[in-house]
Amino acid sequence: MADDPRQEVALLLRRLSVELDAVGQRFATIHGLGRTDVRALVAIMDAARRGEALTAGTLGQAVELSSASVTALVDRLEKAGHVRRVRDPADRRRVALEMSASAMAAGAQFFGGLNRDLLAAMAGHSEDELAVVHRFLEEMTDVIVRHARAVD
Repeated sequence: MADDPRQEVALLLRRLSVELDAVGQRFATIHGLGRTDVRALVAIMDAARRGEALTAGTLGQAVELSSASVTALVDRLEKAGHVRRVRDPADRRRVALEMSASAMAAGAQFFGGLNRDLLAAMAGHSEDELAVVHRFLEEMTDVIVRHARAVD
C-alpha cells in the first residue's frame, strides 16, 4: 500500500472505473451500441427502478446531449428495439422512455453473473460495513459527477 492510504483508495477507484468501463464497452460491442447508447439505457433503467418516468429532456441532461442529439439517440435506440416512447396517460403531451423487454433481458443475461458475483463478494461484510461503503461510494460519485460536468 502507498504511504497515503487515501491516495491508494483513489487509485483503486480509478482501477474500478476502468474495469467497469471495459465491461460496459464489451456489452456495447456485443449489442452494436455506442458508449452514449449504454449510458442512455442505464439512465432509463435507473429511472424505472426509482419509479420515475424519464423524458427525452431529462435523458439529455443525464447523458449531456443537446435536444437534437437526444432525438437522434432515442430514434436510434427505438429503431434497434431497445426503447419505446410511451405517452403519459395523465398528460398526453408528455412522452416517457421505457426500455423494451428484450433490452432488459439482454442486460440481465450479460450483467446477471457480474451482479451475482458482486453480491457474493459482499456477503462477508456486515451491514455496518456496507453502510460505510455505500456512503463512501455516494460521496465519491458526487465528486466525480461534479468533475465530469465542470465547465473549464
